[in-house]
Amino acid sequence: MAPVIRLEHVSKSFGALKVIDDLSLELHEGEALGILGPNGAGKSTMFNLITGDLQPSSGAIFFRDREVTRLPAHARCRLGIGRSYQIPHPFGGMTVFENLLVGAAFGSNKRERDCYDRCIDVLARTGLLPKANSPAGRLTLLERKRLELARALATDPKVLLLDEIAGGLTESECRELIETIKGVHAAGTSIIWIEHIVHALLAVAGRIVVINFGRQLAEGEPRAVMEDPAVQEVYMGIEAE
Repeated sequence: MAPVIRLEHVSKSFGALKVIDDLSLELHEGEALGILGPNGAGKSTMFNLITGDLQPSSGAIFFRDREVTRLPAHARCRLGIGRSYQIPHPFGGMTVFENLLVGAAFGSNKRERDCYDRCIDVLARTGLLPKANSPAGRLTLLERKRLELARALATDPKVLLLDEIAGGLTESECRELIETIKGVHAAGTSIIWIEHIVHALLAVAGRIVVINFGRQLAEGEPRAVMEDPAVQEVYMGIEAE
């Protein structure tokens, strides 16, 4: 079976600055893949290339067995690639339910009234059902993070890209969000998760890829990767002997 997401020798340059450098990566069906790397390593740029917000300078991107390298972002979303963003920007004047309805209708290309049941289901799965009729602008940070996750899920993704979704949360809030993400993964959604909160990533991911200067530094079982001297030096500042 073909990987659900595959990057083949992908590079991205902005003028003379190469942000992604000959990066190859695979996400398997049903897998939770964690992405680590220092600030500026190219992680969010990689997400932008997968979703179609940016076009690569070279290389190819595949969704299952279909090349999507030049496919626009909205078409990739409707194929089944969903994404949350590091900083939530909900439609503050709309209710939580209405925020989901926008994502569901856009992602499925269906009429809004045909998306009601899906939105209710996603609200229940993300713990937001009691807030369905609340204005999104009045939510707490944890609730906004949940809404960011819910809006991505409302598009009915086969692959979910999470960009530092646990950032800024307290320890107890982070644990709550981890349990929600575990539930999403257990329901069959393949996940790629960029995160700086390592214990959160280790609680969900079955495999870790570390990126530095746009290139893959390490890949493998999470604990083994975290014990790699090169990873400890680059990511945690522990000098290799």
